[in-house]
Amino acid sequence: MTQTVYPRPDAQIAERRKQLAPGIHDAFQEFSRQVFADGALDEKTKQLIAVAVAHVTQCPYCIRGHTKAALRKGADERELMEAIWVAAEMRAGGAYAHSTLALDAAGHANGPRAA
Repeated sequence: MTQTVYPRPDAQIAERRKQLAPGIHDAFQEFSRQVFADGALDEKTKQLIAVAVAHVTQCPYCIRGHTKAALRKGADERELMEAIWVAAEMRAGGAYAHSTLALDAAGHANGPRAA
């Protein structure tokens, strides 16, 4: 038997989520509709941003869902991959930038450094 870490989403789980907190569920759905509606950014661009963020948050459901939505809005595979590379750079860049914290802490722990 093959079992995955992430169960496949289905209508039964979606309905259960809604029944357990209907007001919050409906508010979240409306919030999502508003966020992804055309505005200063078009929906395609917003979906590409969502694909990038989904890779940083590492949500497989979001990766699949927003990739499909971006494709429906006219994105192509090159645009998807560029968005993913932006996400990768930002994640790596965050680790690099935060090295300042480690080096600062090391400097305080070891006393003044020789020049």
